[in-house]
Amino acid sequence: MAAHFDDDGTDGTDGDDGTDGIDGRTLTEGEIFAAHEGGKLSTGLPFALDDQRALATAYTPGVAQVSRAIAGDETLAQRYTWAHRLVAVVSDGSAVLGLGNIGPRAALPVMEGKSALFKAFAGLDSIPLVLDTGDVDEIVETLVRLRPTFGAVNLEDISAPRCFELEQRVVEALDCPVMHDDQHGTAIVVLAALRGACLATARDLAPLRVVITGAGAAGVACANILLAAGVKDVIVVDSHGILHTGRAHLNPIKEELAAHTNPEGRTGELSDACNGADVLIGVSSALVPEDVVATMSPDGIVFALSNPDPEIAPEVAARHAAVVATGRSDFPNQINNVLAFPGVFRGALDANARYISEGMKLAAAEAIASVAAEKLSTDHVVPGAMDPRVAPAVAEAVAEAARRDGLR
Repeated sequence: MAAHFDDDGTDGTDGDDGTDGIDGRTLTEGEIFAAHEGGKLSTGLPFALDDQRALATAYTPGVAQVSRAIAGDETLAQRYTWAHRLVAVVSDGSAVLGLGNIGPRAALPVMEGKSALFKAFAGLDSIPLVLDTGDVDEIVETLVRLRPTFGAVNLEDISAPRCFELEQRVVEALDCPVMHDDQHGTAIVVLAALRGACLATARDLAPLRVVITGAGAAGVACANILLAAGVKDVIVVDSHGILHTGRAHLNPIKEELAAHTNPEGRTGELSDACNGADVLIGVSSALVPEDVVATMSPDGIVFALSNPDPEIAPEVAARHAAVVATGRSDFPNQINNVLAFPGVFRGALDANARYISEGMKLAAAEAIASVAAEKLSTDHVVPGAMDPRVAPAVAEAVAEAARRDGLR
């Protein structure tokens, strides 16, 4: 599974296949279902329960001493339970991969996969929580009541625009790191890939004119992180055209985005936005015609991230662009969230951060880009999804940013 984005923010950039150069479509149905039978997760033990002494230590009567100690000093739970480093992967099943609103039970295999990636790439324990409600108040209340059980929250596959309100309210309600990966994991890796593309083509980031097609979860977050990174001219296009302050029928999220983007006040359609643009980032399922890409500046940069069908075929985009990236594993430059979220949460927990800041996200993008820089080329602007150097580098950078900014 690589990326799939719709205008409402559906995202599947989680690297479940993860092997560069392997097309997930070659997997057989039998192979897939056999791998998922019984689920993909199980609990493990740090020591063997193989005699009476071990039993008495791990459970009664020994465990009572630990419980009494925590009752007297709740901070001891960080040391003597797994909760402090347990990530809850939370979804209501309303925007799962490219499948849409399939409900919590059908979403559970995806959340199990996400938990497996946390363990494999960052050594973090994780538990999937699929909630049988789409009500924001109920989801927030549920997570508040479950707070003693986990140390961080990864929100996942929640439809836009509810995902924006939900993330904000969960961040405000909990005293632990919270991140909606469909938004920020995507944005971090897009920024990292764009930094790599700039280095590979001898360009600076700030002067670029960037067009983003798609104003859902991923599109909004990509626009915001690029602005925070110093890009001056970002234009966002949704299914009704260019976002600008004079456009009617914008929801509050798009109104805010229009106020901070499109500094020249451009209007019109995608073709109007792309004419002379340096970068096109596709996080919408809408197809982009070749003649639109042909109007971009010479040697442009195209990230076509919809899956299984990118907004424009990579070989077609390459006729006009110097750098082409997709969300797929069978083309160069796979933009994949697994490069970001394991290290981001590991770094936040290592630093005992109470939340994940914009500075921590920017640090994560820099760390990913620094790994790619060792073998930089137009076909390698971002590390491969299985590169073992990435998560440790991201975790270290994120933890340092948290400590520097005093986010404990």
